[in-house]
Amino acid sequence: MLASAAVGCGDAGELQSAGSTPTAISPDKLWPDLTPASSPAFDIGEVDTEVVNGITVPDGDIRKVDPVAVVRQEIAGHPGDYVKGPYAETARRMADCGKSGTRGTRCPVLKAYYRDLTGDGHADLTLGFRQLPGNLTAVRVYTVRKNRLVQVMAYEDAVSGVELAGRSVIIRAPSEVAGYEYRLQWTWDQQQRAMLLTHDEMLRTGGRKHSPRPSASVTPSASSSASGR
Repeated sequence: MLASAAVGCGDAGELQSAGSTPTAISPDKLWPDLTPASSPAFDIGEVDTEVVNGITVPDGDIRKVDPVAVVRQEIAGHPGDYVKGPYAETARRMADCGKSGTRGTRCPVLKAYYRDLTGDGHADLTLGFRQLPGNLTAVRVYTVRKNRLVQVMAYEDAVSGVELAGRSVIIRAPSEVAGYEYRLQWTWDQQQRAMLLTHDEMLRTGGRKHSPRPSASVTPSASSSASGR
């Protein structure tokens, strides 16, 4: 009876061959005499954090902070970018924020999202706003330290999608290569107390085509980190 049961189980779901296994190839170390670099060639600001001056957090609750006021503070702190610079349209449209009707839809500040990204049990703020007149979107993450608002991540790109997953912010951006897109993952690092760029890769999108994306490093803001690509 046991033999019959064993045969029956095997007939129902026996293992199927997946073919031959590729031969493992060990990595080749190139240029062994090359002197290892001791410092990075480019500063992408992956551990830059800053206190947002002029913004307080009542009772330490970040939900009580006005996202529009946070963006206005960034604009005021970087007049070369927003007042007379490449994102002057953003500064002009801030006057539409809080208005009703069609005028209110012109506000460049996007919906704010709240999630505990730092693991301290309190909500953090993920904020986005358009950098106009181009098609760049600025993504910022803020946390609270001693009732003060602290920016722990800043990035801008021609964004096609943003997701929050666990302790990470995932940004998708179009690529110049048809059928591919960039995927960047920023993850909270407790030691650095900042969001670090932990993944930067190009992935297939299933054949979608994108127009060429502007470089985020052409006119980076003083507080933001430019992409290393």
